[in-house]
Parts: sequence; C-alpha cells; structure tokens
Amino acid sequence: MKHIPRKRFGQHFLADPAIIDAIVRAIDPRPGQTMVEIGPGLGALTQPLVERLGRLTVIELDRDLAARLRTHPQLEVIESDVLKVDFALTGKARVAIKKEASPGPGGAPGQPGSGALRICGNLPYNISSPILFHLLPFAAQVQDQHFMLQKEVVDRMVAEPATADYGRLSVMLQWRYWMESVLFVPPQAFEPPPRVDSAVVRMVPREDFAPVDADRLSELVQVAFSQRRKLLRHTLGRWLDTRGFAGAFDVQRRAEEVPVAEYAGLTRALAASD
Repeated sequence: MKHIPRKRFGQHFLADPAIIDAIVRAIDPRPGQTMVEIGPGLGALTQPLVERLGRLTVIELDRDLAARLRTHPQLEVIESDVLKVDFALTGKARVAIKKEASPGPGGAPGQPGSGALRICGNLPYNISSPILFHLLPFAAQVQDQHFMLQKEVVDRMVAEPATADYGRLSVMLQWRYWMESVLFVPPQAFEPPPRVDSAVVRMVPREDFAPVDADRLSELVQVAFSQRRKLLRHTLGRWLDTRGFAGAFDVQRRAEEVPVAEYAGLTRALAASD
C-alpha cells in the first residue's frame, strides 16, 4: 500500500537517486559504525546506509512507517518522537528514551568528534531547530551529524557575524560544532516537493569549545537578539545591569556584530562574578 505523506509530520520523502547517492557519499558510512537515522520515512537513505554499515538504528514517529521498517532484518526501529529520545550511548550501539546525559568535549574542527555515535536524517522542517537544540547536550557522544534541512536554516547555522543570517541559532551551534553546508537540494528531489530549497549540513563537535553552561549562554544570546536592530545597551546591557555585572563588555554594538567567542566569554565572566 502506498504511503500518503502526512502534513502534521512534515513528511517530504527524498526521491532523487543522484541526490541520495551524493548524501551517502558525504556521510561516508563504514562497516560496524554506530549510526542513527532520524526520520527514515520510506527508506530512501536507509537502504544504502544499512548496506554499508551492516546495522542501523532508525527513529520514526509515524507508526505505519515504523511497522514497515521493522520488517527489515538489519534495522533497529525506535518508534518515538525524536525530542523524547536520549542519544547517550547505552552499551555498544543503542540509544534510549528518557535518560539523562551531560555535555562534554567533542572533536577538533573539521575532524571526526571523539564520540562513537553518528547521526543523520532528513529532519522535519517544522521542528528542525528544536531537534538541533535537543541534540546539543549529547555532543560528547557524537562523532558527526549530517542533516537535510531547509536551506534558510542551514544558512543561519553557518552564518558569519555581521551578516543578516547570523543569530541565536548561529551562536549556539557554532559554539559547540564545526559546520559546513555540503550539498544543495532542490524541491523536485522530494515527493511531494516542499515549497523551499533544502541543503545538507555537516556538524562535527568541537574539541576547542568554551566549557560554559549551555542554558546560561542560551539565555544571554536570546536576550541579545531579542531586538537585533537596536544596540545591545538597550537589551543585553540592561540585562547585565540587573545581574550586577561589573565586567567589561562593549554594548555599543548590535547583537549580530558579536562573535561566538565573545558571547561564550561573557557567559564565563558572568559565572565567575556570581
């Protein structure tokens, strides 16, 4: 029976063989590696991945698709909302639901992370940012991540300071990952075609990231970009004043002009002043 794409799950199934092959080559799966695919759908990426890996864990919310996937002898299927899945490794090659995990050192920029887990997937565009933030605390367990996303989101992820795309998503992810856009994917590569362009991003956990509290960094950055057209003295400056911060930080700039390292440094200085 043909599966009807469900709008509530944001389902757009990859169907272009050339694009599928390009994505698999970008991921470069090797036999015996531990990999999790998010949102396998009809298995367009799943089959070439599992052929190279030998075994693959997939996370699928749609119960009909999950039932189909369970018939594949080389797949371990987790039928769940990905936002409820704990990606900390339990044993050699499993992920679990609703466990605790804490962040730690990852890998050097441009090199595989020190973790054992590789993650990939065509993420539902309607919840792509929540998924990326959900994965952030598990970076210590991750070697790398390859995701298909709306191109607009990928542009924001990899944006440089002092550009229109640079924002909270850029800061929070660049703090923890080295990232690059590796492949452009047009709408016609999907069935049904989305109304937006897509792209594949590679994310490698950084070894050189600043060891600051992620929640505090997130709060600080959210305040900074709450009124991005105004100088920071109107937003972040006032927020710092309410916390009695007496350190040096130039608030005569806009949020988009501040590099990631400065946001991390301010977070560290705030923690030291508590």
